Amino acid sequence: MSGEHAHRERQLAESVRALLAQRREQNAKPPAAVAGFDGFIDEIQHAVDKRESADAFERVPTIEALAERIRNAAGRSANIELVTQRVKPGGNGPILAGALGALGAAVTYIGAVGYPGLHSVFQPLERFGRVFSLAEPAHTDALEFRDGKILLGKMESLRKVTWDRLVSVVGLDNFTALLEACDVLAPMNWTMIPDMTDIMERIAEEVCPRLTTDRARYAFFDLADPEKRTTADIRRMLGALPRFQGPFRVALGLNEREARAVCGALGLPQSALNAKFVNELCRYIAAELDIWGVVVHPVEYSVATVGGADYYQDGPTTANPAITTGGGDHLNAGFCMGLALGADPAACLLMGVCCSGFYVINGRSPDMDELLAFMTGWRESQAERTATD
Repeated sequence: MSGEHAHRERQLAESVRALLAQRREQNAKPPAAVAGFDGFIDEIQHAVDKRESADAFERVPTIEALAERIRNAAGRSANIELVTQRVKPGGNGPILAGALGALGAAVTYIGAVGYPGLHSVFQPLERFGRVFSLAEPAHTDALEFRDGKILLGKMESLRKVTWDRLVSVVGLDNFTALLEACDVLAPMNWTMIPDMTDIMERIAEEVCPRLTTDRARYAFFDLADPEKRTTADIRRMLGALPRFQGPFRVALGLNEREARAVCGALGLPQSALNAKFVNELCRYIAAELDIWGVVVHPVEYSVATVGGADYYQDGPTTANPAITTGGGDHLNAGFCMGLALGADPAACLLMGVCCSGFYVINGRSPDMDELLAFMTGWRESQAERTATD
């Protein structure tokens, strides 16, 4: 069975190579993406369990272990030392934009990446295209563990990301032209931007009617853990999605927790997810919202309902990730790049899980050649990693 999967994945990778070769023969421009609207400075942290010296320590290995330490401090106190592993540009939008740029897309980024000027940590985004700064970035302490991560955010600056600020900085006509020319629109991090639903509704009202509908163009939305938002907020946001249909084919990307929140808002029973149920969940959400596609990505696999058809793709895992913060954003980037290239949805899903897997294992975004190679070799590498773990 593993051999059959590997053969199918080689065929999907070859189909993407053929699309890229065709674009080169036609001297086509790189796929164009417009992404936004958040921005964070991320400090990737490890919590100290035992300090061995000034330079060496054992990290708290799991979220459960940290929870136990905090639980034991109730009624007393505790000192938990955090050690910064790296400082990086963060936020769902900038991470996705950087990953798309690494894959070869021309990316326009609009978001909280410095105001009035671009913050230095986001300057690498200018390699991939134009950057419009709407507000100062928020800040995240990302505590990483072997079984997940805890993100501690300071997000006051995101209140300044509004439709009026976007129009003031970018210009309505210029913004409309950017969306007319793009292959993918990717508004990220709905949860953390208080005015995101208003921005979505204003785009649907004031921009979408001005766009042509004679070619494939995609709008990919990501929620970013909506647990703290009310059911009424979630329903209002979901109601805005089908209003993009017409000039865009609309896709909604969800991790497992986000899928639970959405199915709760839509009235679907909160059953434990398994692979079969997730396929049913994708179909339900896509039909209920009347949108083109839904992608749900639990940790070890991803499923999608796209254009009425169902897709499943397992993906690479590792017991020793180089980084986990941003893994979901890289999955979205790989999937969106596949859409922009006109790839089959099965190839898009494989591109997504492999872009994420490459990033988590190697700690950096792949370029397109690296991604295509990884798409055809990850199963063999996974077996080798499992044998040595």
